[in-house]
Amino acid sequence: MKKVAVIAMALLLGLAILVSCGSSIVKENTNEVKQTESHQIVVGFSQLGAESDWRSANTVSMQNAFLPDEGYSLLYKNGQQKQANQITAIRMFIQQEVDYIVLAPVTESGWDSVLGEARDAGIPVILVDRRVDVADKNLYSCWVGSDFELEGKKMAAWIKSYTTSIGMSAEDLHIVNIQGTIGSTAQIGRTRGLANAARENGWDLMAEVSGDFTETKGREVMAALLKRFDNINIVYCENDNEAIGAIDAIEAAGGKVGADILNGEIMVVSFDGVNKEALDYAAEGKISCIGECNPMHGPRVKSLIEMLVNGETPDKFNYVDETLFSANKLVKEVEVDGVIYEIQDIGK
Repeated sequence: MKKVAVIAMALLLGLAILVSCGSSIVKENTNEVKQTESHQIVVGFSQLGAESDWRSANTVSMQNAFLPDEGYSLLYKNGQQKQANQITAIRMFIQQEVDYIVLAPVTESGWDSVLGEARDAGIPVILVDRRVDVADKNLYSCWVGSDFELEGKKMAAWIKSYTTSIGMSAEDLHIVNIQGTIGSTAQIGRTRGLANAARENGWDLMAEVSGDFTETKGREVMAALLKRFDNINIVYCENDNEAIGAIDAIEAAGGKVGADILNGEIMVVSFDGVNKEALDYAAEGKISCIGECNPMHGPRVKSLIEMLVNGETPDKFNYVDETLFSANKLVKEVEVDGVIYEIQDIGK
């Protein structure tokens, strides 16, 4: 009997060890828990939402980068554009003792406490796309994404080069800015790039109104702006989805979209270069220029995690290279801060 008891205890102990080797994955929007092998690197990814085609492409890139066959387990949570949801997700990741946390923050402020909790738990945090405004920059390991103010500067340089080439006076540019989500890094950078250029060049920047990076809000905002102003000739949209909505509103109001602003057309410019409809519009000339914003950050984040795993220290800020797309033949390149950027011709 003693031998039987010893064998039984050994079996139970072995089972307990096997169970303890697993870690939890919480499937999005469910309470299901699945066990994974302990040798996998567990990454918790808090995405801010799915407000645009860029955001969806960014999510897919992350999901494709962290595959079980390559030794990773990804826990993905959609924040649905609410910071409170993202904070809850990060705390859930901490409780689950993930190895790394990847955060695409909805806004820049309000992260000190929860990132402090992650640091206290010994979990490195990597920021993707947008940044955070925290007192202690050591609350996160590194960031990867776009230089949004540079994107704005390049677009402003394109507007200046194009309008100069057609002989248009600076004071005759009447611009409205359909901004992104207020407080997001992309909005702050792209807004600043245009606002500074308008002030330096003497352009008439008539309004700045948020379109929340969505097609629906872009349409609503543009319709309201057309009622407020009868002399708009340039619409600066801070992403492609807003631009598509703005174009719908302009055409619904009887206006014509295009680059011939000397003869009454309304010129639309935008950012991202991911949405197929927007790229088709750019090829047709309905969107005069698109500032590229590359969403494929998954492989970049994976490389940063591999550096951390190997005990290396990655650069704090990791920028991606981006270009401008346009079918307009008058502007071949722009210069910003002494650097020349060529325009990628996507005309049909």
